[in-house]
Amino acid sequence: MYYVKLMMSAVMIALLLTGTPLMAAEEKKPAADKPVADKAATDKAATVNGTVITLEEFNREMEPIQQRMQAQGSDKDPSKASEIRKKVLENIIERELLLQESKKSGIKIDDAAVDKRLAEIKKQFPSEEEFAQMMKRMKLTEPEFKSQLRKQLSIQEFVEKQFVSKINVADEETKAYYDANTDKFKQPEQVKASHILIMSNAKDDDAKKAEARKKIEDVEKRLKKGEDFAALAKAVSECPSKEKGGDLGSFAKGQMVKPFEDKAFTLKPGETSGIVETEFGFHIIKVTDKTPEGKKTYESVKDNLSQYMKDQKLQKEVMAYLAKVKESAKIERSL
Repeated sequence: MYYVKLMMSAVMIALLLTGTPLMAAEEKKPAADKPVADKAATDKAATVNGTVITLEEFNREMEPIQQRMQAQGSDKDPSKASEIRKKVLENIIERELLLQESKKSGIKIDDAAVDKRLAEIKKQFPSEEEFAQMMKRMKLTEPEFKSQLRKQLSIQEFVEKQFVSKINVADEETKAYYDANTDKFKQPEQVKASHILIMSNAKDDDAKKAEARKKIEDVEKRLKKGEDFAALAKAVSECPSKEKGGDLGSFAKGQMVKPFEDKAFTLKPGETSGIVETEFGFHIIKVTDKTPEGKKTYESVKDNLSQYMKDQKLQKEVMAYLAKVKESAKIERSL
């Protein structure tokens, strides 16, 4: 949904990262030019109708974006970096405006709803310790995290009531879009695969890397002796996909890191790879199905297309609403 994108914050970035198969996510590298927030409690990034958006909040949202830019090498362009900083700040401002509008409409989120959402998020992590590590990386305490969740839920409820419930897309609209955009519904070759991952990265010393390789070699031996792949993935894999027996679902070329992808697409359904090394560690891959290149049928995309078109209408409605709100809002941008 568009409003979820609009609320993209440190919390939501964390959720996206945990909701993505580990080896499909980008490697998180230390930021060389990490934004400084030594006086974040007093320094302002912006003020929205008297509410201060601190540099700490701005930097928290910029950091993972900056890391991805560095990983892609796109941080070398000052004009692009400046444009992204402006967009991030504007995103925070718009989120604050929606939060203020939700409060004006009388929306209140009780503690039970916040606790429920927090519990759902924690379930996405293999352990409480890994959740705590994520919190540490995001420089958030649990009360701060819950405060962000409360704001997120408040905005979500406001957008649902104010816009989502009023938006409809008729079947005639989706069919007309499908017929007019046939190129968008081409389906590239895909494989459905599972994997077992033992984590290792370039920062590991030789001993640690050797230990990881020994673990994956032991896994390979156990598979050759006939142990069940899914059961073994649940027992030893270090990827969140272990909860599904290592199942990563279907993916096309360009969605996984290259060494993983290159091997997966050479395997036939039912075949298992040897040890594959990537920037995330050592994998053993099992392909369970392959889908040749083709075109998706209207019936197979109808529901997703309807949701996409609703999101487009929602985006237009929310942006028009925000444009009106901004006309009467007092906004001071300090960056």
